Amino acid sequence: MSKIKIFSLGGLNEIGKNMYVVEVDKDIFIFDAGLKYPDDKLLGVDYILPNYDYIKENKKRVQGIFISHGHDQQMGAIPDILRDIPELKVFGTSFTLEILKEQLKEEKLNISNLITIKPHHKILFGRNSIFPISLTHSVPDAVGYVLYTEDGAIFYTGNFVFDPTMIGNYKTDIGKLAYVGKQGVLCLLSESLYADKKGFTSPNHRTSSIVRETLIRNEGRILYNVSQAQLYRIQELFDEISLTDRKVVVLGKRLENIILKSIDLKYIKFDKSRIGTLREINNPGVIVIISDEREKPFSNINRIIKGFDKFIRINESDTVVFASPVYDGMELSATKVYDQIAQIGANLVIIASKKYLGYHASSEDLMLMLNLMNPKYYFPVIGEYRHQVANAKAAKTLGIDDDHILLKLNGDVVTFVNGNLIDTGEKIKTDEILIDGKQAGDVGELVIKDRELLCDNGIVIVSVSIDKQTKQILSGPEILTRGFIYVKDNVDVIKEAEKLSLEVIHENTKVNYIDFNKVKTGIRDKLGKYFYEQTECNPMILVVMQEI
Repeated sequence: MSKIKIFSLGGLNEIGKNMYVVEVDKDIFIFDAGLKYPDDKLLGVDYILPNYDYIKENKKRVQGIFISHGHDQQMGAIPDILRDIPELKVFGTSFTLEILKEQLKEEKLNISNLITIKPHHKILFGRNSIFPISLTHSVPDAVGYVLYTEDGAIFYTGNFVFDPTMIGNYKTDIGKLAYVGKQGVLCLLSESLYADKKGFTSPNHRTSSIVRETLIRNEGRILYNVSQAQLYRIQELFDEISLTDRKVVVLGKRLENIILKSIDLKYIKFDKSRIGTLREINNPGVIVIISDEREKPFSNINRIIKGFDKFIRINESDTVVFASPVYDGMELSATKVYDQIAQIGANLVIIASKKYLGYHASSEDLMLMLNLMNPKYYFPVIGEYRHQVANAKAAKTLGIDDDHILLKLNGDVVTFVNGNLIDTGEKIKTDEILIDGKQAGDVGELVIKDRELLCDNGIVIVSVSIDKQTKQILSGPEILTRGFIYVKDNVDVIKEAEKLSLEVIHENTKVNYIDFNKVKTGIRDKLGKYFYEQTECNPMILVVMQEI
């Protein structure tokens, strides 16, 4: 019999950053390690990672990270984690690891610890074992993971839908799911993103009809913006293009590599000869596929709109298609992009996420999974808390008791001893790592607050030059402002600020000695109060003093 602990380092009460930890006695199994895209309030932040200090502190006990599928929300944190813990083993299916390898190679990280698994082939870890099961999602080779323990199975679904038309590498193995359910499932961890949507997701996730209509109605160039890992939406586009004589240009080396490799590996069916080069990007009728690469959504299309892309500009004759759903928190960014395209005069086609759903389980999908698994305990994961609550309601519909439904937040530990739920009240410390650029930990809360301050109220710089020997003022104090007030219209305010700064300097200057710390603090305090009285703004104030 075992002691089992289940908790999340990210992914609960949020969209993205999925990272779920299961401890069976001394062994640690990690399911997914994703990133989250920032909202507009996190100025300059590219993406957000779960704080994985717990993994670093217990790395010797970690058996591996098991990736459910090739989306950034599930595996985007892997490069950063491997930079800190290079010996960590990462398990995933063939396609998932192909995408991951490209990212790791770009960042010159070790790929020798990537272990390719096959669905329905058991992996042994002493008394425990992992059994991957094929599930349907918008990328091929998506799997859920069964962790077999002496006290029953723990099943993590990742993202999934039930769709009988999806075959090959997209097919769900319902027989294997039912088999696991009959063996006895202690706890089911199932996604929640679409739990508040009635019915099955299928067939509302299919976009072929709107893609076909767009191709027929628009003879000019079409820019197709899609998430790089949503291969099935790219396949739907290719299926419709195959019925025309149009050519395709893929913008972005990483996206192009993924598509070409997917064609070679037969994950995508398309004639490679119809994929042109960047020289053909401005040809009439060409289809340009655009995606973002581990950045905030719409970053690449934004560069094109603003004229910063060296290969392409949007023209009035273009049609711009947005094929990926807009996640909560990104609506404002999406609206700004749509408006800018409309101002250019280009035709805009938005594949609305309310009508055309993503590849996530709606309420009937969740209930079907529950029926197949028949778990003793149910743990809603992946999604904001309202999604988790909706998922719990679906479970209650099937007669699962409230005390067997585990609604938790990141860090809350669920403990089973000998197969029974024990309330320990234990909580693991969780946090976020904000990434700006390529280095983790270089952006913190104070930096974000400074950026907000600069954005809202601007900056004031007080510059003074002092004689190194006599400590007499040689020049200044001079006031420079950016983003605060228009200097020509506020000469009196600037002169008074210079006068106040001079008074502070004199107050803290003695013969051959000046207290720089008191001068800087005093100037910031006095000018801060003065500027607020005059303008009701709080600019950032920097004092620069140099000795000559």
